Amino acid sequence: MRAVVLRRPLDLDVEERATPTPGPGEVLVRIARGGICGSDLHYFRHGGFGTVRMKEPMILGHEIAGRVEALGAGVSGPAVGTAVAVNPANPCGTCAFCRAGQPIHCLDMRFLGSAMRTPHVQGGFAEHVVCRAENAVPLAKGSDPTAGAFAEPLAVTLHAVAQAPVYGSRVLIMGAGPIGTLLVLAARFAGAREVVVTDVQDKPLEYAAKAGADRTINVATHADAMDAYAANKGHFDVVFEAAGQGATVASALPIIKPRGTLVTVGQGATAELSISIIVTKEIQLKGSFRFDTEFALAVDLIGSGRIDVAPLLSNTLPLAKARKAFELASDKSQSMKVQIAFD
Repeated sequence: MRAVVLRRPLDLDVEERATPTPGPGEVLVRIARGGICGSDLHYFRHGGFGTVRMKEPMILGHEIAGRVEALGAGVSGPAVGTAVAVNPANPCGTCAFCRAGQPIHCLDMRFLGSAMRTPHVQGGFAEHVVCRAENAVPLAKGSDPTAGAFAEPLAVTLHAVAQAPVYGSRVLIMGAGPIGTLLVLAARFAGAREVVVTDVQDKPLEYAAKAGADRTINVATHADAMDAYAANKGHFDVVFEAAGQGATVASALPIIKPRGTLVTVGQGATAELSISIIVTKEIQLKGSFRFDTEFALAVDLIGSGRIDVAPLLSNTLPLAKARKAFELASDKSQSMKVQIAFD
């Protein structure tokens, strides 16, 4: 089979790898679509993020969907031919956090396309992927794997909105990348009364508007537009920081209402925060990492049409042009969500 392999920063190519065979409790999935995530781009450009660094070649990708092609021993379903989205998270099920019902913090997590452990966990940007049978979540009948590949990033945003009282709230989303724009959809689904989105480029904000934002603001060209939101101790009940920038996190504090919530979703930044503002306004600061049961919910919401992810797909390139796909996904002025077609 062919797979998208990164050997070192910017050294990415399509290589031949052995087609895996499903073992007991596993299924073989023929991948149809794979979405390029921000973490994939961090690996592509820098070889990692934060303290995580690649130490060996790795197949990238974890936003994947396709069809079941074979069943391992003891597996009764999903049936061969079933369209599925693949949940890339594989918690051990036995560590203290898994036993406490917090598999998201598993001490021995195996997450597709991750260099957080060595040997690295190979990713899903390949023509075939083996996964646990329960991780192959069936799509609604007639659903396109193109939409199914959005399940993982949508699950991330559903987990994020669960960290704050979004229903009936005025919400600000800082950063209009794929996660920030999916946060618009998730916040609307969760009942936000107002959604404002900021970014430093116009193109991503156009997608945020399509997703249902009430207002979009380019803070690079209209920074003063945010001043009014700081009046009377702040305007927003909930702020999601999805840009992964320290300065962005700090700038959120003056515009959050007393007892409001700041949820940090973006990674890789170091922020200098005013503890005085956090204390005197009693602001809640929360992090949001990956997802848990929200993956199945994301598949259901996409399949039922209650959340429409189609407007976020900007580009689909064939597997042979994987490098071009990564270059395109790195340019926010040209793309929102870029997918690789494996069929």
